[in-house]
Amino acid sequence: MSELQLHTYFRSSAAYRVRIALNLKQLPYASMPVHLLRSEQHGAGFIELNPARLVPVLNDGAITVTQSLAIIEYLEETRPDPPLLPRDARGRARVRALALSIACDIHPLNNLRVQRYLKSEFGLDDAQRDTWSRHWIATGFEAVEQLLALSPDTGRYCHGDTPSLADCCLIPQVANAHRVQCPLDSYPTIRRIHEACLQLPAFARAAPAAQPDAE
Repeated sequence: MSELQLHTYFRSSAAYRVRIALNLKQLPYASMPVHLLRSEQHGAGFIELNPARLVPVLNDGAITVTQSLAIIEYLEETRPDPPLLPRDARGRARVRALALSIACDIHPLNNLRVQRYLKSEFGLDDAQRDTWSRHWIATGFEAVEQLLALSPDTGRYCHGDTPSLADCCLIPQVANAHRVQCPLDSYPTIRRIHEACLQLPAFARAAPAAQPDAE
C-alpha cells in the first residue's frame, strides 16, 4: 500500500484522534502540518483537499478522506488489524456511541472556529471562552462518565482491556479539558482510563507535544 499522509495540526483534537488510531494500528505515515492559527487551512491548495477547511485529512494514494471518525473507520476497513472496534455488533455500537458522545456532543462546541466566533461576534475574552469550554466539557463528561462507570463492558479502557475508537476520542478531549483547566475530580473512570492510555506508546507518540509542529 502507498504511504499514508496525514494533514494535521498538533493541537487539533480531531487530528489527535487519528494519530492515536494510526499508532495503535502501527501504520507509518507522513505528517503534513497545517497551522490553523496562521490560517493555512484557508489556502487554495488545502481547500482543494477539504472544502470545509478543517483537519485532519488523510491521503492514501489517490484516495482522500476527511472527518476524523470517517478516517478511522476507513483505516479499520482497509487495515483491520489490530481492530479498533469490537467484533460483535453490540460492542461496536457501544464504542461508536461513546466516540460520538465526545466527537459530536462535546468537541464541536469548543473547536477553533467556535472560539474565534465567540471572540469576534460577542467579544468574549480568553477567560470567558475558557468558561464556555469548561461548561460544555463538564456537561459532556458527566454523561460519558456514567456510560463508562455503569457498564460491565468497561475494562482497563473504554471497552474491555484493549484500546478502541472510544479511547482515541476520549484522550484528546481530556487534553482539551486540561488546557482550559476543567476540573476532572467528578470523573474517576475517565481519569483512570486516561492514565491507562497514557502508559501506551501509541498514545504518547500522538500527543500534541510530541508532534513536529508543536510550539
